[in-house]
Amino acid sequence: MSGVQDPLEGCHGLHVAPLRRGHEQLAWMSPAARCGRVRVRRHTCSHCVPWYEFCVAGGLAFVRRSADGVIHETAWTMAAEAERVWGALLRGAAR
Repeated sequence: MSGVQDPLEGCHGLHVAPLRRGHEQLAWMSPAARCGRVRVRRHTCSHCVPWYEFCVAGGLAFVRRSADGVIHETAWTMAAEAERVWGALLRGAAR
């Protein structure tokens, strides 16, 4: 054993790439209580702050951001647009 601990050990979820120059600025809003039940389909590692969740509810999808107990969401939109935003966020092309 080398005695060196793997920094990713214990991580559960994807990691967001570093922010790229010229990235898309996402509009983050206070959570909208539009549905009684929201399903989290994907998420980033909760050890990294902020962490993100890809959510679906009521036939729409959105991205939720959580940091230090503060939660924000993107606009609720069609799944294809929310998927585009999710992919851009993971690649560092949006925040």
